[in-house]
Amino acid sequence: MANLFRRLIAPVAPAIQRDTVRLRLDDAEIEVLRVRDPRARRLKLSVDERGARLTMPLRASLVSGERFLQANRQWLQQQLARFDGDGLMAPPLALRGTGVLPLRGALLPVRWQEGRFTRIEVDAEGACIQLPARAGDASLRRVLREFYEAQMRADVGRWLPAYLPGLSRAPARLRLKVMSSQWGSLAPDGSMALDLALVLARPSAFEYVLVHELCHLLQANHSPAFWAEVEARFPHWRQERDYLREEGRMLKATLRQMLQVQAPA
Repeated sequence: MANLFRRLIAPVAPAIQRDTVRLRLDDAEIEVLRVRDPRARRLKLSVDERGARLTMPLRASLVSGERFLQANRQWLQQQLARFDGDGLMAPPLALRGTGVLPLRGALLPVRWQEGRFTRIEVDAEGACIQLPARAGDASLRRVLREFYEAQMRADVGRWLPAYLPGLSRAPARLRLKVMSSQWGSLAPDGSMALDLALVLARPSAFEYVLVHELCHLLQANHSPAFWAEVEARFPHWRQERDYLREEGRMLKATLRQMLQVQAPA
């Protein structure tokens, strides 16, 4: 009864508050989504395919948020330019329209073919997407995901045998999923999960993440002993970690965009 009474009188957690603030950059005025989040512990500025977002603790003043935006105007403009420029971020793939298929750090020209089954094949000319005449966006999203998962499993199958001899055991199973921030994880039972966006990255970065997670079979932490295991197997891991830090947000945004196919205007 006492526990029930405490729950009834417990204060309601503050709700997340959202509004927008306009910011003038050198060449344009943009809208920044301002989010006051009770879970936030510090001011944070982020950019993805949806635009700029300023996350603020509830105790932070609006003035401090505006000062933070002004202090980071140059960084913000650089990040926004990357989403609008010539990076990997490609326009949404329009059903039977002109487009490109991001794969392993490259953008492959897409051509369409009618057929009985949905499938994607890569050749010297780019990517050929075969669809039945009546197939719609849902079919295209499904075949894109199936294609990316098959490509990832092929890469893992090619790399994994070289690293197994030095491990105490093999991964129990492999799951491919869309992750918001992580690139991979290893469960206590040995099950490994990898972010599907890795198939869009350069192959050496994908291989580094695989090695990283395999080393957690030996060291379930990020101690110096863990990084020594990574170093012994993948000496250039720092370059790949830096690449993922620089390009990771773009890669994840590109995958989300590719799996949400839009019809041509």
